[in-house]
Amino acid sequence: MNTPFLPALFLTFIAGLAGQSSAETRSATIVDSIDVAPVWSAHPVGFSLLTRAPFQFVAFYDDQRQLTVAQRRLDERKWTFNRLPVTTGWDSHNYVTLAIDDQGFLHLSGDMHCVPLKYFRSHKPLDASTFDRIDRMTGVKETRCTYPRFSLGPRQELIFTYRDGGSGNGNQIYNVYDSSTRTWSRLMDGPLTDGEGQRNAYLNGPVKGPDGYFHLAWVWRETPDAATNHDLSYARSKDLRHWETSAGRPLVLPIKLNDGVIVDPVPQHGGMINGNTRIGFDDNGRVTISYHKHDAAGYTQPWTARLEDGGWKFHQITDWRWRWDFGGGGSLPFDISIGPVTRESDGRLTQPYSHAEFGGGTWLLDPVTLRSTGRINRRSTPPALGKIEGKFPGLKVKTTGDSGTSDKPGIRYMLRWETLEPIRDKPRSAPLPEPSMLRLYMVKP
Repeated sequence: MNTPFLPALFLTFIAGLAGQSSAETRSATIVDSIDVAPVWSAHPVGFSLLTRAPFQFVAFYDDQRQLTVAQRRLDERKWTFNRLPVTTGWDSHNYVTLAIDDQGFLHLSGDMHCVPLKYFRSHKPLDASTFDRIDRMTGVKETRCTYPRFSLGPRQELIFTYRDGGSGNGNQIYNVYDSSTRTWSRLMDGPLTDGEGQRNAYLNGPVKGPDGYFHLAWVWRETPDAATNHDLSYARSKDLRHWETSAGRPLVLPIKLNDGVIVDPVPQHGGMINGNTRIGFDDNGRVTISYHKHDAAGYTQPWTARLEDGGWKFHQITDWRWRWDFGGGGSLPFDISIGPVTRESDGRLTQPYSHAEFGGGTWLLDPVTLRSTGRINRRSTPPALGKIEGKFPGLKVKTTGDSGTSDKPGIRYMLRWETLEPIRDKPRSAPLPEPSMLRLYMVKP
């Protein structure tokens, strides 16, 4: 299980590519597909796909919104289903996440937005029919949990992180698992970040870079209003326990607003939003942080900050004449999504994006200025998957990738289903769409 710690934005969508110029065209192709089960489609919630040979696991909410784990042998097409005693509400924060420890036991968490910890663990290796509800990890600060994520530490140990508290008032907690005793403990003595009762940090990362450091970026948010995000910040670590600034100055934990490195002092209502901050690396392995904010004319522009010669320099990617006005609480659709800067195998720098007005695609970037020099019509999701099957107005395609390891060289697995967009975590009035089919796809890049 090699999933990095992910940001709050966990739902992806298929963006249109019409009207863009392309330097090249490359599309993934479908090799095979297997139906999993009908799923709820009246609002989106994130699902989880995990492959560990000889099995594959899918955690999702079924057509009655009940938390379910499907399992199959990779050499078979039939799923077995284990339904857990959780039924989710209308909150699109309530995604579900899966992991496997080094002994093969399954771990699952989800359906949490400022609620007590929900955590399940199998009592037999690689057997989703043996999940048990575990009522605690450490038993401390587990009553207001949000954004659960599993990942692996520097020694391949299983790590679990979540936010303790609410939006605008919360701290980031990290636990580490001892598979020999099957117990959890704190990775650090206290939280990694502390909003001091006035704010909370929304994190992207930690992401391990080519320099051996784990890199972490975040924005601070003052209230449940999404427009109150501010101050893009950064820290790094070799072991996830001891943290430092980009200049190597040790940081005292927990990191507070005035303690860490503020990369870009974007003010509240400055056009920066949590869940749209991405860590990447350029052709020389230097760390980059991509995000968006309003420019001097009030338009919302994508930017990338890069650590150059010990300091942060800012690079505007495009000159969009368009403003995204967002705000309020609850889950909201993203009119702009930005991916990380990535070095391709041929040395070129690219960056994926999507935009409600200008479509989406993948930029080619100038390695010096990081500005867009063109676009590639590259579809990591096969175009056929973007076609809506349901008849209900407003349905969108949702996808998620595999957090495990494919058993087939050159083939990756992904899930696809259809739902309406989020409506700030409030119930929808009837009529509601029929359930959509959750389907597993095998895709060749």
